[in-house]
Amino acid sequence: MGNTASFDYVIVGCGTAGALLANRLSADTANSVLVIEAGGFDHNPLLHIPLGALYMQGSHSLDWNYKTQPCTALNGRRLNVRSGKVMGGSSSTHAMQYLRGQAEDYNQWATLTGESAWTWESCLRDFIRHENNYRFDNLQSTPSDDQLWSCHGSRGEWRIEPQRVRWKILDAFVQAAQEVGIPVAEDFNKGNSEGVGYFEVSQNRGVRCNSVKAFLKPVLGKRKNLTVWTHSQGSRLRLFRNAFGRLECTGVKVLRGSEVLEVEARKEVVLCAGAVASPQLLQLSGIGPRLLLQGLGIAVQRDLKGVGQNLQDHLLLRSVYQVKNAPTLNTSLKSVRSTLKMALDYALHRKGPLAMPLAQLGIFSGRERNATQSDLHLAVQAFSQTEPGQSMHRFDAVTVYASHLRPSSRGSVKIHSANSQIAPFIDPNYLGTDEDKKAAIRALRLTRKIASQPALAGFVQREVLPGEAFQSDDDLAEQIATAGFAASNFVGTAKMGADSDDMAVVDAHLRVRGVQRLRVADSSVIPTLVSAHASSTTLVVAEKAARWILASD
Repeated sequence: MGNTASFDYVIVGCGTAGALLANRLSADTANSVLVIEAGGFDHNPLLHIPLGALYMQGSHSLDWNYKTQPCTALNGRRLNVRSGKVMGGSSSTHAMQYLRGQAEDYNQWATLTGESAWTWESCLRDFIRHENNYRFDNLQSTPSDDQLWSCHGSRGEWRIEPQRVRWKILDAFVQAAQEVGIPVAEDFNKGNSEGVGYFEVSQNRGVRCNSVKAFLKPVLGKRKNLTVWTHSQGSRLRLFRNAFGRLECTGVKVLRGSEVLEVEARKEVVLCAGAVASPQLLQLSGIGPRLLLQGLGIAVQRDLKGVGQNLQDHLLLRSVYQVKNAPTLNTSLKSVRSTLKMALDYALHRKGPLAMPLAQLGIFSGRERNATQSDLHLAVQAFSQTEPGQSMHRFDAVTVYASHLRPSSRGSVKIHSANSQIAPFIDPNYLGTDEDKKAAIRALRLTRKIASQPALAGFVQREVLPGEAFQSDDDLAEQIATAGFAASNFVGTAKMGADSDDMAVVDAHLRVRGVQRLRVADSSVIPTLVSAHASSTTLVVAEKAARWILASD
């Protein structure tokens, strides 16, 4: 092959979006498709056992281990950012809750872009297309609930299942949420997630379902037109001006081991590297804010000031409650007998605590501000740690992660070197507005309100974090500044928008403005956060990108 190669389509990044896109584009055998991935295949067993995510945090072999810039509103702390560096990307390392967000999220995108394909109704069809939902298992005839068929799919690759373990203490949280007026949610994914319930999870028979297992491995080796390069990183885009003076993307320069390869894309290059790496690659290639690029000695190919701007994430606020009269994972893992039982239960039946996601119970609420759509989210887990990713407390406890679903703060991703191996500066600007600061305090107070209900009176012993001493808004604000941490649901750094939006990096069909044959199809194009994790939504972005790309041939 030498130092050059040629394909019809080159996909940079084999994460959540890249694997699905590779499947869809290579389905037409007339297309040759190359996927470039910086990580390797998912051989580590921690990637497959759901609770293994607990032990992957900070892994140098599986994660990019990004850190934010010092966060002004968080006492200057630099926060850890999780981003999978492995085939499947963050779908191989995230918490596995299946959440689509709310109809309002998507309808807002349709308004911002002027494209009806981004409405909830249209996006719902894409969710259904790739979904394989457990509700259809063993059905002998059409179910009487027509809404089931209109909201969920049975023929797709993305397997969705109920959890395989329940906890007495979490059942009590369900009752406590109802006591403050939050209803039971039978399904968080019908367009309005208001309610309390156990999360459904992206698992297949108790094993993590990531995008590579779902979309790539079933066809890899069977489709001769599909090629995957692991441990390979795009370092620059190949750009040139054609005879009409228009800028075109003709391929990618790839670092593969000790080799530097020039890869030609005869049709299109599609960036699926995520909300940090995609804007980084654009900026390194001379596509981005003029002043930033000139300051680093990078020739400006296309002045797009929105590249790397508009970064959004959820800030997680941790509360811990010591409990009694109900087991949690804290003490279960201290017992050799209990640990062996858990291991045996998982090995034989793929059930029990080893099959659970990091957070098992969800609460969505808008009632604190009398809203029709939820704006606060609580995720409850039946264990607690001294710090996220550290050792567990020696007593039984639960953790509640609270977050504001629609933060108004905006941050940025900016390169500070022309060297592609140096991570960019990441500044999420958490709590950058008074609105977000007030919402964070509301989220902690909602947590306390639920924890103080009669249903939990026989279980909750004391509030470990923030602690009973923190009562005033100022007290809670200080606790948030000390202990808040990144949810790592990064979106927005190459946002889509209407022609009139000078901060839009891509148009409504995900084409980079002013650069032919180049698209972005990952979480970076999402203009405003969904009211959930971004993983499931990123699959919808890839579905739409695939259709638009193939239709342009």
